[in-house]
Amino acid sequence: MAIDGTYQIEVDTPMGKQAAKLTLKTSGGALSGTIEDSFGKHEFGGGQAEGDQVAWGMEIESPMGKMQLDYTGKVTGDSISGDVKVGSFGTSPFKGQRA
Repeated sequence: MAIDGTYQIEVDTPMGKQAAKLTLKTSGGALSGTIEDSFGKHEFGGGQAEGDQVAWGMEIESPMGKMQLDYTGKVTGDSISGDVKVGSFGTSPFKGQRA
């Protein structure tokens, strides 16, 4: 399954739906990329890709200070979906399509 690419995603947060552009790049089982959202552009590395499963974590600056985001997801064709654990605020689902 080809995971590499750019996706337009939407995260369903308690504060409403948040749109973002997600770019994923694999090298073997390693995953890296960027997310561009209303807080800016954030790079990440150290993620994992196995089959159609992906996982990565990143720290962002937000109006509430630094927050750890931990993503897990699945790529099916041109679709991606999964969950993001947002620091101590719980878990929110995300989904999107390859751009």
